[in-house]
Amino acid sequence: MQRRQFLSRSGSTLAATGLAAGLPWLSAVAQAAGLKPVGAPQAFDYAMLKGRARDLAAKPYAARSTTLPAGISNLNWDQHQGIRFRDDHALWGDDKLRFVAKFFHLGLFFKSPVRMYEVSGGQATELAYDPAMFDYGQSGVDGTKLPADLGFAGFRLNYHTDPVRDVAAFLGASYFRAVGGEWQYGQSARGLAINTAQPYPEEFPDFIGYWLEKPDPKSPSLTVYALLDSPSISGAYRFVITPGDTQIMDLDVALYPRKTIERMGIAPCTSMYQTGENDRRMGWDWRGEIHDTDGLAMHTGRGEWVWRPLTNPAQLQFNAFQDNNPRGFGLMQRDRNFDHYQDDGVFYDKRPSLWVEPKAGWGAGSVQLVEIPTVDETFDNIVAFWNPAEKPQAGQELLFAYRLHWGGNPPAVRMPLARCVATRTGLGGVVGQKRTGYSRRFAVDFAGGDFALLNEKTKVEAVITASRGKIELTSARPLAAIQGWRAMFDIRPDGDSTAPIDLRMYLQADGQPLTETWLYQWAPPPVAERIVY
Repeated sequence: MQRRQFLSRSGSTLAATGLAAGLPWLSAVAQAAGLKPVGAPQAFDYAMLKGRARDLAAKPYAARSTTLPAGISNLNWDQHQGIRFRDDHALWGDDKLRFVAKFFHLGLFFKSPVRMYEVSGGQATELAYDPAMFDYGQSGVDGTKLPADLGFAGFRLNYHTDPVRDVAAFLGASYFRAVGGEWQYGQSARGLAINTAQPYPEEFPDFIGYWLEKPDPKSPSLTVYALLDSPSISGAYRFVITPGDTQIMDLDVALYPRKTIERMGIAPCTSMYQTGENDRRMGWDWRGEIHDTDGLAMHTGRGEWVWRPLTNPAQLQFNAFQDNNPRGFGLMQRDRNFDHYQDDGVFYDKRPSLWVEPKAGWGAGSVQLVEIPTVDETFDNIVAFWNPAEKPQAGQELLFAYRLHWGGNPPAVRMPLARCVATRTGLGGVVGQKRTGYSRRFAVDFAGGDFALLNEKTKVEAVITASRGKIELTSARPLAAIQGWRAMFDIRPDGDSTAPIDLRMYLQADGQPLTETWLYQWAPPPVAERIVY
């Protein structure tokens, strides 16, 4: 997915007025989901939303229209960015609450309206689009010529501590994103992933309606409900959003498949990795590193902490890490040193990590990681999610509860072991000696944990395994610059195969693990490219 499809920051607004007539697709979805006409208050709670999702799944899928009015059907990026929301129309703007909601205008990549509701006192009222909510500025759009029932593309939230910068945004398919204390957007999350990295097109479920519950004036949290729909599944979502240095989102999810789903992704994280210290394949830019996140972290059901650095592979890579009742996983941006990026425009050093914490046993399945080749930082090429071992079947109700942690270093990911802080690769062999064959050098740095308890006589060793090939020149030594340790080794491919080699390593002392487990997947180059210099 192109990042600009989600990273659009168009302004928008809202008024709680009735709407006499909806677009054709709105009528079809409303009827299927059991919604009342626009503007009519209706009783609402999460149980009712689950019922609507269940009823929706029992009916044939009603595709949404992607046809926009002529005035906005051909907007380019700059024109769409030129449509700004008028802050004086914000939902709850005059109510002295800790939250206000603002809305995104349709256009560009966002072609299907999403229904918006305010929930107050157990009653939901639909919110109507009005072109007066928007400043069309230099966009070239004449708002007076747009249909009165145009609708919205999504919404964003502002917290009382900063009326200008938003803390979360929901826009495009089932995508949403949030910030931590560094106020920087980066990777995004999704409500659901369907058939990602299969030999046929991926399905992108849509949030077709949002219900924003008016919070208590002193409440630090906001509850948002969402109705999801796609050809394969429908679902009901409840978000409890609490901004902070680490922003917390508590989710309850009820899913109702229409048919068997080959690969369903729960709590998908979507990110970008173009180039970094361990993968310079696309490192032609003047900036040293370009990525939203640099690794997949996992805390397994057995209690093992695992770190898998990300790559920008020459061919799509798919990995499944089997587990039972995972304790957490997420795409992390561990490297937060500005000097490594030198980007004073989009600030990759401030991009938030996203940690998924299941609240109840998810059973057997796998954390799955998809890495897609990219030549451009505007393309989200990294996806990670939980895939249940049992394929969803039509007629089932599938319930999931989890917590999302958005921030630079979420407390939930702090571990008692030393963590990997850098992975570097290069040509193997011994400097000053003639190389007798091709090998790849890996230098992996660890910091934190119990390293401070070691003395100069403590024997620390690197425990390394490889799926094939030969491990050579293994070492582990203190690294004073980071108050940690560096492990180094070479891997020599066996034969001419370019199939990936799976690597696994951790440091130990007297049989006690000192670090998390480092995983890597390295694909040897073709024989003709194995230059030993």
